[in-house]
Amino acid sequence: MTAIAVTIAGSDSGGGAGIQADLKTFSALGVYGASVITALTAQNTKGVTGIHAVPADFVTAQIDAVFSDLAVDAVKIGMLADPNVIRAVSAGLDAYEQTTVVIDPVMVAASGDPLLVPEAVSTLIEELLPRALLLTPNLHEAARLLGGPVASSREEMEAQARALKAMGPRNVLVKGGHGEGATSEDVLVGDEEVRWFFAPRHQTMNTHGTGCTLSSAIAAGLARGKSLTEAVEAGKAYVTAAIVAADELRIGHGHGPVHHFHGLWH
Repeated sequence: MTAIAVTIAGSDSGGGAGIQADLKTFSALGVYGASVITALTAQNTKGVTGIHAVPADFVTAQIDAVFSDLAVDAVKIGMLADPNVIRAVSAGLDAYEQTTVVIDPVMVAASGDPLLVPEAVSTLIEELLPRALLLTPNLHEAARLLGGPVASSREEMEAQARALKAMGPRNVLVKGGHGEGATSEDVLVGDEEVRWFFAPRHQTMNTHGTGCTLSSAIAAGLARGKSLTEAVEAGKAYVTAAIVAADELRIGHGHGPVHHFHGLWH
């Protein structure tokens, strides 16, 4: 059987994040990728200049088209621009009985531009978090979802992961890539264990799309039958290698993308 993953997210016209990054990641990891586009962005390596939300009924139409035909093994959810789109996605997950769902709560682009309207945060928490196998917030997204300060220690990261898990997702991965120090530290909190993942922090400006890439890499691993821990470990290794190789690319004049095809291009 062919492993299939679906990304439900926004489009990045610059190609480094969103739908484009997800599909590149799926392909690089041997998974067939399909998509449901929730928003269009006018975006490049320097920033976001416009956002056009896809109407909720057309998001539903895309979901129906994809899930009624393809045998989907995993779903990755990224940018959801407004409450109506969030509700449409939630209803679609239920209608097609999708439970292997990785949610990356995209709120702000790497450039600092907001991608989620404030009133949509509560809808995201109420409608989608309880449907997630895995929630993958970075430090700032975790703080915003909880309405508190950004974690500054491993103890605070683990406490926030537990607090987020209490809001409904079965597992939470709080990512420390935006932290300080020589090592990037992520913590996975599930029902029975707490697992830490470490990688050397690589200094580069080309980090656009790291969150999208990690969450889609985890979804790809799940689609291929890996356990959650195995998928997170493999996803972390993949995105770390993509960051290390990012400076091999010459893309744009701002924060460039990671190198999704570092293992394939020579």
